[in-house]
Amino acid sequence: MAKAERRPRKSPPAPPRLPAEITLATTAALDKKVIDLVVLDLRKGSAFTDFFIIGTGANVRQVQAIADAIEESVGKKGVRPALVEGYSRGEWVLLDYFDFIVHVFLPATRDFYGLERLWGDAERVEVPA
Repeated sequence: MAKAERRPRKSPPAPPRLPAEITLATTAALDKKVIDLVVLDLRKGSAFTDFFIIGTGANVRQVQAIADAIEESVGKKGVRPALVEGYSRGEWVLLDYFDFIVHVFLPATRDFYGLERLWGDAERVEVPA
């Protein structure tokens, strides 16, 4: 009886490599204890940016602290957001870096706007904790 030939197993595809600024932003957010951090890769669709970084803070002060930490961390590379929206209210802070946009929400605001549902066809990128 002939032995069955073993085919090498295909390894799962490697996760997309994130630009350095996104890694800095996610690390800064995690350092401030962001809740439910998600990175959406929008490059395959017809979006106006390449990535969304979406996270939640437990209260207004934490939302602002997360946004501050991201701005500071990415700013050390000489990159500044073109637009910052919502900081004073702290319910939804948006940092627009052109190639990626950071959204930091309060829980109820994140649920209401549901960006993950709106961009449901986008690939989710795992963020190491």
